[in-house]
Amino acid sequence: MKLSFTRPRSLMPMLVGVALVLVMGLWGCSETADTPMAPDRSDVGTWSLANPQLQSVMAIQNLHTARLMAQPNVIGTATTLDDNGQPAVMLLVTSDAAKAAAPTVLDGVPVVVVLTDPIVAFKTTTTVSHIAKQIPPIKLGTSGGWRSDLANGYCCGGTLGSLIQVGTQKRILSNYHVFEADIVAGGNAVVAATGDYIIQPGLIDVNCSAASAQNVATLVKTSSLPNNNVDCSSATIVTGMVDLTGAILEVGTISATTVAASVGQLVKKSGRTTGLTRSSVTGLNATISIQYENECAGGVAFTKTFTGQIVIANSRSKFLAGGDSGSLLVQDITTNPKAVGLLFAGSTTTAIANPINSVLSFFGATMVGI
Repeated sequence: MKLSFTRPRSLMPMLVGVALVLVMGLWGCSETADTPMAPDRSDVGTWSLANPQLQSVMAIQNLHTARLMAQPNVIGTATTLDDNGQPAVMLLVTSDAAKAAAPTVLDGVPVVVVLTDPIVAFKTTTTVSHIAKQIPPIKLGTSGGWRSDLANGYCCGGTLGSLIQVGTQKRILSNYHVFEADIVAGGNAVVAATGDYIIQPGLIDVNCSAASAQNVATLVKTSSLPNNNVDCSSATIVTGMVDLTGAILEVGTISATTVAASVGQLVKKSGRTTGLTRSSVTGLNATISIQYENECAGGVAFTKTFTGQIVIANSRSKFLAGGDSGSLLVQDITTNPKAVGLLFAGSTTTAIANPINSVLSFFGATMVGI
């Protein structure tokens, strides 16, 4: 999620946010790239997208999604497991009235209703600081963002998530709404462009003063949103400024291969605000509506409906909070975990991630890892 702060004369207070944040995808990359590495399916859980029972429920979910989401305060659907461990349709609603009106069964399949906050795009303590200015080469899972991400008296930032390889370039991966969502010359008369610097820490952690941060990469503007199904962006690293192994704070090095999500899968992430946190996948194939702004604060808003997304439990925002947008979702294992998704949205109950291979395919990229 992206986090915004008032631009102050002294240290600005954090704006409190509880909405879900999704990251937008990119149009494409300027470099010729290798075909993305296929996900490793040797350790896919029982309840993955390949499971025939889940596929049957997803078909029923997809059949009813448009009708359900046309109802007031219904913002998404997914496929999950019910309290008995059987496949079910998840319905995400934002009011008690919508919860009460929700069906209990669809074509013989049980419905699990989740009451959540509205989902909007976010930017923005552990034993390791994820907001401190690091001595280069920096590790990822840290505060960062676009060097000019300020408008209308606010500055913004999120998380520098991981390292990817695009052709001959190593790039930092994060969200569209963290790196390049400023597309209107409104609040500060500038818009994000290829070649702009990406900094560490982000403006939100240096009193809105870019001079107090360090340039670690240059933006490759690919405009994934609003016309794609991923919220992602990338920036080519500045020589000597980023750990070439792609190491992530409190996670370490990751695998060069990826793994598909499955319901019940144990996962973790390292992000700017909540640091290293753990949770589990609760739903697959989610169709979900997310609200965005076109600059740091006060820009023209738009709503994007994503399909095929990963749902993760986020009770009381303990897994994902404002400023964690751009974090890499990985397996909860100790050594060289495999990437599962790219986190881009959340609420006080639910977090959302793009499947990692959808993100890599968008760029024509591979993960940097062991």
